Amino acid sequence: MKVLANDGISASGKEALTATGHELLEITVAQDKLIDYINKNNVDVLLVRSATTVRKDLIDACPNLKIIGRGGVGMDNIDVEYAREQGRHVINTPAASSQSVAELVMAHMYGMVRFMHDSNRQMPLEGDSNFKKLKKNYANGIELKGKTLGVIGFGRIGQAVAKLALGVGMHVVYHDPVATVSSLSLEFFGGQKVDIPVQNLPLNDVLKQSDFITPHIPGGKLIGKKEIEMMKDGAGIINTARGGVVVEEDLIEALNSGKIKYAGLDVFVGEPAPAITVLMNPHVSLTPHIGAATLEAQDRIGTELSDLINEIANKMA
Repeated sequence: MKVLANDGISASGKEALTATGHELLEITVAQDKLIDYINKNNVDVLLVRSATTVRKDLIDACPNLKIIGRGGVGMDNIDVEYAREQGRHVINTPAASSQSVAELVMAHMYGMVRFMHDSNRQMPLEGDSNFKKLKKNYANGIELKGKTLGVIGFGRIGQAVAKLALGVGMHVVYHDPVATVSSLSLEFFGGQKVDIPVQNLPLNDVLKQSDFITPHIPGGKLIGKKEIEMMKDGAGIINTARGGVVVEEDLIEALNSGKIKYAGLDVFVGEPAPAITVLMNPHVSLTPHIGAATLEAQDRIGTELSDLINEIANKMA
Protein backbone atom coordinates (compact mmCIF):
# COMPACT_ATOMS: atom_id res chain seq x y z
CA MET A 1 0.00 0.00 0.00
CA LYS A 2 1.01 3.62 -0.56
CA VAL A 3 1.11 5.40 2.80
CA LEU A 4 1.15 9.17 3.33
CA ALA A 5 2.28 10.07 6.86
CA ASN A 6 1.22 13.69 6.58
CA ASP A 7 2.13 14.72 10.13
CA GLY A 8 5.31 12.66 10.27
CA ILE A 9 6.14 9.23 11.63
CA SER A 10 8.92 7.88 13.83
CA ALA A 11 11.99 6.10 12.47
CA SER A 12 10.73 2.81 13.89
CA GLY A 13 7.40 3.33 12.13
CA LYS A 14 9.14 4.03 8.82
CA GLU A 15 11.25 0.94 9.21
CA ALA A 16 8.28 -1.26 10.09
CA LEU A 17 6.19 -0.03 7.15
CA THR A 18 8.91 -0.31 4.50
CA ALA A 19 10.07 -3.68 5.82
CA THR A 20 6.64 -5.13 5.07
CA GLY A 21 6.56 -3.77 1.52
CA HIS A 22 4.57 -0.56 1.88
CA GLU A 23 5.61 2.61 0.06
CA LEU A 24 5.96 5.49 2.50
CA LEU A 25 5.57 9.06 1.27
CA GLU A 26 7.61 11.32 3.51
CA ILE A 27 6.06 14.70 2.77
CA THR A 28 3.78 17.13 4.57
CA VAL A 29 0.99 18.35 2.31
CA ALA A 30 -0.94 21.52 3.13
CA GLN A 31 -4.53 20.89 4.17
CA ASP A 32 -5.98 22.71 1.13
CA LYS A 33 -3.84 20.65 -1.25
CA LEU A 34 -4.32 17.29 0.44
CA ILE A 35 -7.23 15.99 -1.62
CA ASP A 36 -5.44 16.69 -4.90
CA TYR A 37 -2.23 15.06 -3.66
CA ILE A 38 -3.97 11.91 -2.41
CA ASN A 39 -5.77 11.41 -5.71
CA LYS A 40 -2.83 12.21 -7.99
CA ASN A 41 -0.52 9.86 -6.10
CA ASN A 42 -3.05 7.05 -5.53
CA VAL A 43 -2.59 7.12 -1.76
CA ASP A 44 -4.15 4.12 0.01
CA VAL A 45 -3.43 5.09 3.61
CA LEU A 46 -3.46 8.54 5.21
CA LEU A 47 -1.79 8.82 8.61
CA VAL A 48 -2.29 11.99 10.64
CA ARG A 49 -1.73 13.36 14.10
CA SER A 50 -3.34 16.55 15.34
CA ALA A 51 -2.22 18.96 12.60
CA THR A 52 -4.23 17.44 9.72
CA THR A 53 -8.01 17.08 9.64
CA VAL A 54 -9.92 14.40 7.74
CA ARG A 55 -13.46 15.59 7.21
CA LYS A 56 -16.40 14.53 5.05
CA ASP A 57 -15.22 16.55 2.04
CA LEU A 58 -11.87 14.76 1.92
CA ILE A 59 -13.45 11.34 2.47
CA ASP A 60 -15.93 11.93 -0.36
CA ALA A 61 -13.30 13.35 -2.71
CA CYS A 62 -10.77 10.50 -2.22
CA PRO A 63 -12.60 7.28 -3.13
CA ASN A 64 -9.42 5.21 -3.32
CA LEU A 65 -8.39 6.03 0.25
CA LYS A 66 -8.74 2.78 2.19
CA ILE A 67 -7.31 3.50 5.65
CA ILE A 68 -7.26 6.63 7.80
CA GLY A 69 -4.96 6.40 10.81
CA ARG A 70 -4.47 8.69 13.80
CA GLY A 71 -1.18 8.49 15.66
CA GLY A 72 -2.52 8.89 19.18
CA VAL A 73 -5.70 8.40 21.19
CA GLY A 74 -8.26 11.03 20.27
CA MET A 75 -9.75 11.18 16.78
CA ASP A 76 -11.72 14.43 16.99
CA ASN A 77 -9.89 15.70 13.89
CA ILE A 78 -11.38 12.83 11.85
CA ASP A 79 -15.04 12.26 10.89
CA VAL A 80 -14.75 8.70 12.16
CA GLU A 81 -18.32 7.47 11.89
CA TYR A 82 -18.82 8.94 8.44
CA ALA A 83 -15.57 7.42 7.20
CA ARG A 84 -16.59 3.99 8.47
CA GLU A 85 -20.04 4.35 6.93
CA GLN A 86 -18.26 4.89 3.61
CA GLY A 87 -16.32 1.66 4.06
CA ARG A 88 -13.00 3.15 5.13
CA HIS A 89 -10.94 1.65 7.91
CA VAL A 90 -10.19 4.11 10.73
CA ILE A 91 -7.44 3.22 13.19
CA ASN A 92 -5.65 4.84 16.10
CA THR A 93 -3.11 3.93 18.78
CA PRO A 94 -4.80 4.22 22.18
CA ALA A 95 -2.18 2.27 24.13
CA ALA A 96 0.99 3.81 22.76
CA SER A 97 1.00 7.14 24.59
CA SER A 98 -0.49 6.24 27.99
CA GLN A 99 2.78 6.29 29.92
CA SER A 100 3.94 9.53 28.32
CA VAL A 101 0.69 11.36 29.10
CA ALA A 102 0.69 9.98 32.64
CA GLU A 103 4.21 11.22 33.29
CA LEU A 104 3.27 14.68 32.00
CA VAL A 105 0.37 14.80 34.48
CA MET A 106 2.80 14.03 37.28
CA ALA A 107 5.29 16.58 35.94
CA HIS A 108 2.63 19.29 36.09
CA MET A 109 1.67 18.29 39.62
CA TYR A 110 5.24 18.19 40.89
CA GLY A 111 6.01 21.52 39.25
CA MET A 112 2.83 23.23 40.45
CA VAL A 113 3.14 22.35 44.12
CA ARG A 114 6.69 23.79 44.19
CA PHE A 115 5.75 26.76 41.97
CA MET A 116 8.31 25.81 39.33
CA HIS A 117 6.09 27.09 36.51
CA ASP A 118 6.30 30.60 37.97
CA SER A 119 9.83 30.50 39.40
CA ASN A 120 11.15 29.47 35.99
CA ARG A 121 9.61 32.66 34.60
CA GLN A 122 10.81 34.94 37.39
CA MET A 123 14.33 33.67 38.12
CA PRO A 124 15.79 34.89 34.80
CA LEU A 125 14.19 38.30 35.42
CA GLU A 126 14.84 38.81 39.12
CA GLY A 127 17.10 36.03 40.32
CA ASP A 128 20.18 38.23 40.49
CA SER A 129 18.46 41.18 42.15
CA ASN A 130 15.65 39.72 44.29
CA PHE A 131 16.89 36.24 45.16
CA LYS A 132 15.78 36.37 48.81
CA LYS A 133 12.36 37.70 47.86
CA LEU A 134 11.82 34.91 45.32
CA LYS A 135 13.01 32.35 47.85
CA LYS A 136 10.37 33.57 50.26
CA ASN A 137 7.67 33.67 47.56
CA TYR A 138 8.21 30.02 46.68
CA ALA A 139 8.81 28.70 50.19
CA ASN A 140 5.28 27.37 50.80
CA GLY A 141 5.32 24.30 48.61
CA ILE A 142 3.61 21.04 49.53
CA GLU A 143 4.38 17.36 49.05
CA LEU A 144 2.28 15.04 46.90
CA LYS A 145 2.71 12.12 49.26
CA GLY A 146 -0.41 11.66 51.35
CA LYS A 147 -2.62 13.77 49.06
CA THR A 148 -5.68 12.43 47.24
CA LEU A 149 -5.76 12.30 43.44
CA GLY A 150 -9.14 12.04 41.73
CA VAL A 151 -9.01 10.48 38.26
CA ILE A 152 -12.07 10.97 36.07
CA GLY A 153 -12.11 8.40 33.30
CA PHE A 154 -10.28 5.20 34.13
CA GLY A 155 -9.13 3.86 30.79
CA ARG A 156 -5.51 3.20 29.85
CA ILE A 157 -4.27 6.72 30.55
CA GLY A 158 -6.29 7.19 33.73
CA GLN A 159 -4.92 3.93 35.12
CA ALA A 160 -1.36 4.84 34.10
CA VAL A 161 -1.67 8.12 36.00
CA ALA A 162 -3.12 6.33 39.01
CA LYS A 163 -0.20 3.90 39.11
CA LEU A 164 2.35 6.71 39.14
CA ALA A 165 0.43 8.56 41.84
CA LEU A 166 0.17 5.43 43.98
CA GLY A 167 3.89 4.93 43.52
CA VAL A 168 4.67 8.27 45.16
CA GLY A 169 2.34 7.64 48.08
CA MET A 170 -0.84 9.38 46.97
CA HIS A 171 -4.32 8.06 47.69
CA VAL A 172 -6.26 7.47 44.45
CA VAL A 173 -10.00 7.53 43.87
CA TYR A 174 -11.65 7.55 40.48
CA HIS A 175 -14.94 7.96 38.67
CA ASP A 176 -15.88 5.97 35.61
CA PRO A 177 -19.45 4.85 34.88
CA VAL A 178 -18.35 1.64 33.15
CA ALA A 179 -15.03 0.67 34.78
CA THR A 180 -14.93 -2.20 37.27
CA VAL A 181 -11.30 -1.89 38.35
CA SER A 182 -10.88 -2.55 42.07
CA SER A 183 -7.07 -2.72 42.23
CA LEU A 184 -4.02 -1.82 40.20
CA SER A 185 -0.80 -3.79 39.87
CA LEU A 186 2.29 -1.62 40.26
CA GLU A 187 5.42 -2.97 38.58
CA PHE A 188 8.81 -1.91 39.89
CA PHE A 189 12.31 -2.20 38.51
CA GLY A 190 13.57 -5.73 38.94
CA GLY A 191 10.21 -7.39 38.33
CA GLN A 192 8.63 -6.77 41.72
CA LYS A 193 4.86 -6.17 41.76
CA VAL A 194 2.32 -5.07 44.32
CA ASP A 195 -1.47 -4.78 44.04
CA ILE A 196 -3.10 -1.68 45.53
CA PRO A 197 -6.88 -1.20 45.85
CA VAL A 198 -8.63 1.77 44.20
CA GLN A 199 -12.23 2.99 44.54
CA ASN A 200 -14.74 3.90 41.84
CA LEU A 201 -16.85 6.66 43.41
CA PRO A 202 -19.66 8.93 42.20
CA LEU A 203 -18.33 12.03 40.44
CA ASN A 204 -19.46 14.41 43.18
CA ASP A 205 -17.60 12.36 45.80
CA VAL A 206 -14.40 12.37 43.75
CA LEU A 207 -14.63 16.14 43.34
CA LYS A 208 -15.24 16.70 47.07
CA GLN A 209 -12.53 14.34 48.34
CA SER A 210 -9.64 15.07 46.00
CA ASP A 211 -6.72 17.44 46.44
CA PHE A 212 -6.03 17.16 42.71
CA ILE A 213 -8.34 16.29 39.82
CA THR A 214 -7.18 14.92 36.46
CA PRO A 215 -9.78 14.13 33.77
CA HIS A 216 -9.12 11.56 31.08
CA ILE A 217 -12.19 11.55 28.86
CA PRO A 218 -12.47 12.05 25.08
CA GLY A 219 -14.23 15.41 25.20
CA GLY A 220 -17.17 17.49 26.39
CA LYS A 221 -17.53 20.00 29.21
CA LEU A 222 -16.89 18.09 32.42
CA ILE A 223 -15.58 20.57 35.00
CA GLY A 224 -17.13 24.01 35.17
CA LYS A 225 -18.24 26.46 37.83
CA LYS A 226 -20.62 24.01 39.53
CA GLU A 227 -18.05 21.23 39.76
CA ILE A 228 -15.28 23.58 40.91
CA GLU A 229 -17.49 24.79 43.76
CA MET A 230 -17.70 21.19 45.01
CA MET A 231 -13.92 20.87 45.18
CA LYS A 232 -11.73 21.55 48.19
CA ASP A 233 -10.50 25.09 48.64
CA GLY A 234 -6.96 25.26 47.31
CA ALA A 235 -7.26 22.13 45.16
CA GLY A 236 -5.58 21.58 41.79
CA ILE A 237 -6.74 20.59 38.31
CA ILE A 238 -4.62 19.09 35.53
CA ASN A 239 -6.08 18.76 32.03
CA THR A 240 -4.17 16.72 29.44
CA ALA A 241 -7.32 15.26 27.86
CA ARG A 242 -9.11 17.72 25.54
CA GLY A 243 -9.47 21.46 25.45
CA GLY A 244 -12.76 22.44 27.05
CA VAL A 245 -13.09 19.41 29.32
CA VAL A 246 -12.22 21.96 32.00
CA VAL A 247 -14.09 25.18 31.20
CA GLU A 248 -11.27 27.69 30.88
CA GLU A 249 -13.22 30.79 31.89
CA ASP A 250 -14.46 29.12 35.07
CA LEU A 251 -11.00 27.79 35.87
CA ILE A 252 -9.37 31.21 35.52
CA GLU A 253 -12.07 32.78 37.71
CA ALA A 254 -11.48 30.12 40.37
CA LEU A 255 -7.70 30.64 40.21
CA ASN A 256 -8.04 34.39 40.56
CA SER A 257 -10.38 34.04 43.54
CA GLY A 258 -8.14 31.46 45.25
CA LYS A 259 -10.75 28.69 45.18
CA ILE A 260 -8.37 26.68 42.98
CA LYS A 261 -4.67 27.04 43.80
CA TYR A 262 -3.04 24.92 41.10
CA ALA A 263 -3.76 24.33 37.42
CA GLY A 264 -1.84 22.47 34.75
CA LEU A 265 -2.97 22.60 31.11
CA ASP A 266 -1.59 20.75 28.11
CA VAL A 267 -4.72 21.21 25.96
CA PHE A 268 -6.70 24.33 25.10
CA VAL A 269 -9.99 25.37 23.53
CA GLY A 270 -8.41 27.69 20.97
CA GLU A 271 -5.53 25.53 19.72
CA PRO A 272 -3.29 26.51 18.10
CA ALA A 273 -4.03 29.96 19.54
CA PRO A 274 -5.01 29.56 23.21
CA ALA A 275 -6.71 32.42 25.02
CA ILE A 276 -4.25 35.03 26.26
CA THR A 277 -6.01 35.09 29.64
CA VAL A 278 -5.00 31.46 30.09
CA LEU A 279 -1.44 31.88 28.80
CA MET A 280 -0.70 34.90 30.97
CA ASN A 281 -2.22 33.68 34.23
CA PRO A 282 0.63 33.21 36.72
CA HIS A 283 -1.12 30.31 38.45
CA VAL A 284 -1.22 28.04 35.38
CA SER A 285 1.47 25.51 34.46
CA LEU A 286 1.50 25.36 30.66
CA THR A 287 2.64 22.92 27.99
CA PRO A 288 1.75 23.06 24.25
CA HIS A 289 -0.17 19.78 23.80
CA ILE A 290 2.85 17.51 24.24
CA GLY A 291 1.23 14.66 26.19
CA ALA A 292 2.27 11.99 23.70
CA ALA A 293 5.39 13.80 22.50
CA THR A 294 8.12 11.53 23.83
CA LEU A 295 10.55 9.52 21.75
CA GLU A 296 9.31 6.29 23.31
CA ALA A 297 5.65 7.06 22.59
CA GLN A 298 6.41 8.05 19.00
CA ASP A 299 8.23 4.77 18.46
CA ARG A 300 5.28 2.83 19.85
CA ILE A 301 2.81 4.85 17.76
CA GLY A 302 4.74 4.19 14.55
CA THR A 303 5.10 0.45 15.05
CA GLU A 304 1.50 0.07 16.25
CA LEU A 305 0.18 1.88 13.16
CA SER A 306 2.32 -0.36 10.97
CA ASP A 307 0.94 -3.49 12.66
CA LEU A 308 -2.65 -2.30 12.19
CA ILE A 309 -2.07 -1.44 8.52
CA ASN A 310 -0.53 -4.87 7.91
CA GLU A 311 -3.45 -6.57 9.61
CA ILE A 312 -5.97 -4.77 7.40
CA ALA A 313 -3.89 -5.27 4.25
CA ASN A 314 -3.68 -9.00 4.89
CA LYS A 315 -7.45 -9.23 5.29
CA MET A 316 -7.97 -7.31 2.07
CA ALA A 317 -5.51 -9.44 0.08
